[in-house]
Amino acid sequence: MNKYETLSQQLTDQIARNLEQGITLLPTEAKLCADYGVSRQTVRAALTLLRQQGLIESRQGSGSFATGRSPIVSENRIPILVASSQEYIYPHLLADIRAVLSEKGYQLDVLPTGNRIDIERTHLLSLLDHPPRGLIVEGTKSALPSPNFDLYERLKSMGTRLLFLHGCCSTLSGEICIKDDNYYGGYLLAGHLADLGHTRIAGLFKLDDAQGPERYLGAACCLRDLGLTLKDENVGWFSSSDLDALQKKQDTRFLASYSKEQLSGCTAAICYNDEIAYWLVKELSYAGIRVPRDVSIVCFDNSYLSDLSRVRITTLTHRPHEMGRRVADTMVQLLKGVPAISQELPWELVRKESDAPPGGTN
Repeated sequence: MNKYETLSQQLTDQIARNLEQGITLLPTEAKLCADYGVSRQTVRAALTLLRQQGLIESRQGSGSFATGRSPIVSENRIPILVASSQEYIYPHLLADIRAVLSEKGYQLDVLPTGNRIDIERTHLLSLLDHPPRGLIVEGTKSALPSPNFDLYERLKSMGTRLLFLHGCCSTLSGEICIKDDNYYGGYLLAGHLADLGHTRIAGLFKLDDAQGPERYLGAACCLRDLGLTLKDENVGWFSSSDLDALQKKQDTRFLASYSKEQLSGCTAAICYNDEIAYWLVKELSYAGIRVPRDVSIVCFDNSYLSDLSRVRITTLTHRPHEMGRRVADTMVQLLKGVPAISQELPWELVRKESDAPPGGTN
């Protein structure tokens, strides 16, 4: 083995040790020469080899930095646990995460859970055989305590860096999470409807994922602050099982029940997301209830469904590609051993055709 190849291996080991301490900057060429007793030519040849392997990158005027990648290709695969790889917002979200990770030399492995705790556990058990360096997690039924926290703890003890998406596991503490600012989103939508003159406002939220209670709380607190009330009898809750039946069988019974009971007497409703709002608008149409003349509908996510609806739905959005890029960049940061913080992405209102003053039209 040539001197520079020997040095490159020594530096690879040093980089791995440094990353455990969050150190990404390599010593200067002069210091490497002194530390390892080699010539500057040998150091430069070793650094060139490390750059070719993708282990370091050079920044003009700043020096050489570790990329966080491993020399073992299989260790640069990052699994992600998500409810779905094909439904709703997930294809675009996963494409954004994959694109950024690919730029950094990583590959994304998608493990769909169907938002089922048993499937999540099966995936986690399989990961224990070869623990990944990093794992992105959209926890299943994140509003509920997770019996799978033991496996997350085991993965952490084996060196896996965890990054949660959309909501943290309530039975783990101190984990990094990238999520929507759900409280503010609920507050924003309720305030928008109140500004239009609505005083009898209903809500429909998901019960077993953390986003649902958080969005409910934001809406309820906004109306409280305005001297209004989001009454219990006007709030509907649905579960992952209800959503699964809706997606697979177009079973809209819970929406029919909601429109007859909780929505009765209200002039506006805040929906958990575009998907639920899309199906609710269809259900209301079947019942002869006009949107927005009879009831205004607003929701979250600004997905394609808000535009496919027979009445385009007013919704909340993030900047394009923002969630996926934040998740991927934070994962790479964790792999480098650099401290990261949880982030809540702010919402912006995109007004379309589904809201109007009470009894009015756009």
